[in-house]
Amino acid sequence: MQKVIRRTALARNQATRKAVRASKSAEREELKDSLRQRFAYNRIELDNLRAERQRRREDWLRGPLAPQRDAGLEGRLFGALSPQAMNPPPIPEHLRRQYINIAPGDRVCIMKGKDKGKINEVTRVDATTETVVVKDLNMADVHFPDWLNEQYGNSSPFQSVSLPLSIDDVRLVVALDDPVTGATRDVLVEHVRGGEPFLERDYGTETPRHTRYIAGEDIEIPWPRSDPAEMKDEAWDTLRMEVETPTWMPSLHYAPFPPSVLDEVRNKFSKYRTRHDEEWVEARKMEDYRREYLQSRSLLTPRGEFLAMLQAKRQERQNARKDANGNYILDDKTVGFIENFMKEKATKKA
Repeated sequence: MQKVIRRTALARNQATRKAVRASKSAEREELKDSLRQRFAYNRIELDNLRAERQRRREDWLRGPLAPQRDAGLEGRLFGALSPQAMNPPPIPEHLRRQYINIAPGDRVCIMKGKDKGKINEVTRVDATTETVVVKDLNMADVHFPDWLNEQYGNSSPFQSVSLPLSIDDVRLVVALDDPVTGATRDVLVEHVRGGEPFLERDYGTETPRHTRYIAGEDIEIPWPRSDPAEMKDEAWDTLRMEVETPTWMPSLHYAPFPPSVLDEVRNKFSKYRTRHDEEWVEARKMEDYRREYLQSRSLLTPRGEFLAMLQAKRQERQNARKDANGNYILDDKTVGFIENFMKEKATKKA
């Protein structure tokens, strides 16, 4: 039985180590892919900046002879960004922050870029890229494919849209009461932390479940009011009455499923199995006892049996000379010798 237990433990530990290695390998691959996408995204931005600097310098050097860049076949797209600028690369899941403390409807202040210092409302939050879209800020012209413009009925080859901003580049704006004057004023919160309590939200809302606080002050910041999504009943929807009607009632008189199903669920012959039938366990124990007995009787010659018998008798005699605490019992002669020795020693000291 110990062999079976050891085999199961070894198999489980091996599977755990294999799962850990696979998880770490997946994290490394995800990180590599994210860095590759991040480098490509940054490369596009740097190329646009470098090209704009070159065009600006060329226009300054040539003056009236500078080329008219907004003409020609590609002139209508001059100065517009590619749609990839609207899709920053996602952050690996194991590197994402635990709490996103900004929700649609919050007011934020932009701390970097051309709109630095401006305040407006957040319209969209992306937890995978940890970016926010601020209404009417960080605007840029983005050119879209012709088929997409035709689908949405846009006559212009480009549209002015708000580009995503990193959460680290914005600060939450909170209205707080001044403890001295009592007036309510807007405050930029630099550090926001999330934590308990976790509340249930209405289905369809984007409000996070956690509660957010001003770090260091523990002042709770209320979430913006979010209306639940309106659900439209369709003809193929299941009625609530049918959903709430119980179709199976559990009982203690019989099992919820036949006992034979357990072997199908647990895989009776799996090396990871830890629960076994009592008859099987008893059979394995008897095999262990028989194996131990045979090992103790193996290679036992008549001389070996005689020596084992002498050793057993010697052990019995030694046990007979011990008390209940396992200490040896001294005979009268030994006790008298010790008493005389102690008396002589005490006399010499005196």
